[in-house]
Amino acid sequence: MAATQPRSISIGLPAATSTADHRFPLTPEGAERLIERGFNVLMEEGAAMPIHYSDEAYARRGVAICPRREALRADIVISLGHLSAADAAALKRGALLLGFLYADATDARTLRTLLDRAITAIALENICEPSGRRPFADIIQEVAGRAAMSLASSLLADAIQGKGILLGGVAGVVPCEVMIIGSDMAALAAGNTAIGLGATVRIFDNNVYALREILRSLGPGAIGSAIHPKVFESALRSADIVLATDALTPDSIVHAPMADIMKRGVICFDLTMHPGAAFPSLRLVDLNEAMPGDNPMGAPVRYCYINAANAVPRTLAMALSNTFVNMLDDIIVCDGTPNALRLNAPLRKGVFTFLGRCVNEKAAAILGIRGVDIDLLIQYS
Repeated sequence: MAATQPRSISIGLPAATSTADHRFPLTPEGAERLIERGFNVLMEEGAAMPIHYSDEAYARRGVAICPRREALRADIVISLGHLSAADAAALKRGALLLGFLYADATDARTLRTLLDRAITAIALENICEPSGRRPFADIIQEVAGRAAMSLASSLLADAIQGKGILLGGVAGVVPCEVMIIGSDMAALAAGNTAIGLGATVRIFDNNVYALREILRSLGPGAIGSAIHPKVFESALRSADIVLATDALTPDSIVHAPMADIMKRGVICFDLTMHPGAAFPSLRLVDLNEAMPGDNPMGAPVRYCYINAANAVPRTLAMALSNTFVNMLDDIIVCDGTPNALRLNAPLRKGVFTFLGRCVNEKAAAILGIRGVDIDLLIQYS
């Protein structure tokens, strides 16, 4: 039976501050499911335009359309993009903030403001279950892997700026080669898509156990190898598509000398949490800001595409909606955030700031302060 309660708890959905950020956390259906559970959902006017939903589509489901300041004053604010210090100052004191906070990309002013406002901020990417599953990060990876391979297939088939070739071969024509560095969720999603399109897939990872698991999942259509320098270099020379995931290691970074041996027109995707790290010498094409076909003629022939998941923001929103509903259900069942954190260890791993204290080591380093153990705070709060 779903948990219900009075409409006293509000959820705010502010718009992304950057026009380049297309992510949005909830579809109209996802918002309706939360309203059915007793939440009051407030959405900033026009906030869902990046996923091609109108304000009316949400209003019909019971969402209140409001100015930005009202969305930021909700009890729970969900913002997938980075909030500015001014936005952080507008949050209700003691509110819960959910988002992809990425410690090394959050500025010190915003962090200090979150502490001053006693905000409990949860970095969704850090939530991790004992099994190693990451409810939100895995969604991003899966969408990114599938989107990257679909986009790469289109890029190869482009007769003007691409090679005008199919990813999968036809009778008498050798299929394209896809090289995947790492064997995580993004690699599995990309490998499945590539094999489904008929490509030859080679996966490289020094984690033999993870490599064995992904090869078992992909079946005989994939070839796996540890990162032996000669084998790795040979694969780079012949690959039509090279995709790097978060399982990237120092010996698998494609620096300039190795990038130079790749084919002209090779398509590279960096799906790591630090876009550009996998192919440091290549020109970046941010799929937040441009579509692949926007590349200027006469520009370098090798590109590194980043933020692949954001190229399909509506699919991402659909996938995230389900997880948000389950997560907020857990918080309500536990009678509030402190109890939810006390009883839910995976959720506790994502906490950035808690009741005015910094509990994330990277965030504490940015502020030049000493972080506090969240377990101790929870125990005595």
